[in-house]
Amino acid sequence: MKLQIVGCSHHQSSLEVREQLAFSPDQARLALGRLRELYPRSEVVLLSTCNRMELYTASDDPQLCPSHREVVNFLAEFHGLDPVGIFEDLFEHSGEDAVRHLFTVAASLDSMVVGEGQILSQVKQAYDLAKSGNTAGPLTHAVFQAAIRVAKSVARDTAIQQKRVSIPSVAVADFASGVFDSYHDKNVLVVGAGEMAEETLTYLVAEGARHIHVVNRSFDRAEKLAEQFSARAAPWTELSSLLERADIIVSTTGATAPVITLESFQAIERQRAQRNLVLFDLAVPRDVESAVGDCLGVYLYTIDDLQQTCEANRRAREKEWPKAEKIIEDETTRFMVDLNHRATGPTIRRLRSQADDIKNEELTRLLNKLADLDDRSQNEIRRSFDRLVNKMLHPPLETLRDAAKEGPPHGLLEALRDLFKIH
Repeated sequence: MKLQIVGCSHHQSSLEVREQLAFSPDQARLALGRLRELYPRSEVVLLSTCNRMELYTASDDPQLCPSHREVVNFLAEFHGLDPVGIFEDLFEHSGEDAVRHLFTVAASLDSMVVGEGQILSQVKQAYDLAKSGNTAGPLTHAVFQAAIRVAKSVARDTAIQQKRVSIPSVAVADFASGVFDSYHDKNVLVVGAGEMAEETLTYLVAEGARHIHVVNRSFDRAEKLAEQFSARAAPWTELSSLLERADIIVSTTGATAPVITLESFQAIERQRAQRNLVLFDLAVPRDVESAVGDCLGVYLYTIDDLQQTCEANRRAREKEWPKAEKIIEDETTRFMVDLNHRATGPTIRRLRSQADDIKNEELTRLLNKLADLDDRSQNEIRRSFDRLVNKMLHPPLETLRDAAKEGPPHGLLEALRDLFKIH
């Protein structure tokens, strides 16, 4: 029985390497199909995100799985790379280490932002893709279903996912939600079209924001960002009128001087009628004059305000880390015991079948000689034979179960097969 992972992640591989080894959904589907052709008796699951690429292979017979080097060669050939050049960037885990790694990944303890919930859905998508392509099997079914359960357990029994630690997520989950109960009817204005703006929009849309405008000095970049979120791009000249209608403003430009001044805000303040405005100034240098925060109904938060909450949340998550690790360690141990015990199943079934055949043969011979016995006496003899077989098999089977708690009982299985001539 073999379970193996070959992959790379943000921990040891550069962004350039991860980009070279990444798979789009169509490429992942194609790669799974090719691996099935090359290794028809091996199970395969492929997980590819912006921060990691991991290829999971498994089989009851280790000889039917691709080796570490064969997986590296496959990845290199698929992406047109030199296998020697990428070998050092790819880690390899097997057995219990592979199980622990998957559980840790699914529970988001291995993520760039620990506790982010997106990775679990990505693990599910990878598993679903393997199922739809018939490249998953008994071992991968067991370990991925267990990983999903473990991730849910960590999320339920610890607070590691309850405290946001990125500035955009804190802005939406901790600050804006303190002013507005919902976002679906709020007008959102994004000033700037960089990565910070994109990430903040991701969280706002996930929370229900629908009425979104993007303004940027480069209208093309505004259009590109707006298109991702079904938002509307507007020219820079409309900034003032959009400020007037906005409920939430996210400003992330690279300007060297404020783009929202006290003077510009006071020019539209009367039309706003003191309506609540949450204003996130995520730019350095700042996009918004601090005096704007003194206006009625305005909640102005700078990147420093958000960073303090991020740090506090990060410390809170760190306190939960040991609890999350213990859940993963306990579940890994439990899974390995079950897996090792399952490995004994075929031998145990053959041993019982062989013992039952012998028992039935001898029982038939005996009852034929004692044909004048009544039904009650015959049934008592049958029960005695059953008890005898169970008592004879109990010590070796109990020894197997105990051995499975410590690791794969390969030696005991071989001994049983030899002693009882099980083929």
